[in-house]
Amino acid sequence: MQLQRLESVDAFVVRDLEGVPAAGVVRSAPKILTDGATWLARSMTYRFASFERRAGGASAGVNARPDDRAAAIASFASAVEADVAAGELLLEPGKGIDADGAAVLRAGDPRPDDWWAAHHDLTAAGVLAGLVAVGGADGTRVILEGVDAMAPALRTALVGQLLAGGARIVAVSTSSGGAVAPDGFDVERLETALGADEPEVGAEAALAAEADALLAGSRAGAISHELARELAVRTVVGWGPLPVTAKALAELGRAGCVVQPDFVTTAGPSIVDPAGPLTDAPAAVASAVAAVLAEVADHEHGPLLGACLRAEAFLASWTAERPFGRPIA
Repeated sequence: MQLQRLESVDAFVVRDLEGVPAAGVVRSAPKILTDGATWLARSMTYRFASFERRAGGASAGVNARPDDRAAAIASFASAVEADVAAGELLLEPGKGIDADGAAVLRAGDPRPDDWWAAHHDLTAAGVLAGLVAVGGADGTRVILEGVDAMAPALRTALVGQLLAGGARIVAVSTSSGGAVAPDGFDVERLETALGADEPEVGAEAALAAEADALLAGSRAGAISHELARELAVRTVVGWGPLPVTAKALAELGRAGCVVQPDFVTTAGPSIVDPAGPLTDAPAAVASAVAAVLAEVADHEHGPLLGACLRAEAFLASWTAERPFGRPIA
């Protein structure tokens, strides 16, 4: 692992594998911790390895208060401009980066506009494939965890694809509470619930609703072992990285709940060729994710650990460097 602290701005870049092209996310807050960034980079490394990409994960943090953030992001973008232009460091905007900041970061990025426009649809296609892999989507009752942490475009894409596939969204949670609809939310009802001044129920009550699947990803470790004991679902699928802690994974395994590998289900944008035609890209993502999940579905230690071992086998085939620690919160 390589940690680069920038001189021109209070920021850093973590590269999980040294000497290879790296990609990941950049976040901004008054204080971004390098430990968390390291795990986000690790998740990206395993994502690439799962689809036989010879690249490493990266994660960057820009430490700045909201009033100073625009200038800090501009300085950060300038500092990494050469690596980005060369394709050696590709970063997507994450938490704390607004639309203006995202535009600054994208200005020197070689990936085309069509790829950026399709980004959330590609992510949603992989997440939906993770759900389909354990019994299909039609009629499946789904809980969406941390909806307010999703980028609005991702929420639109994911909700749209779930409903089109016949799934019923029966509960949603946010950082401040949640809402439950046993017969399922439609788009209008969901937006009304999310826009309410007061949440209908607490977040834990929403997550404990009667359902078949939980889609989680608001933050690393969003599903703790304590929360895992309260869940009634048979499947957990990540829409964001590292949603389940190691202890929660054990609890869910004992309960017979399948935890899909989040570094596979969230991999959509990394699977396709950014410069290639993207018309059929969501279908290609769904097919690629389904193929990986089918390989690890019956692993003796569950699909998440099975996918880790599968990714590690590919890493061993081309690099002597071994990242220490698996991408599990």
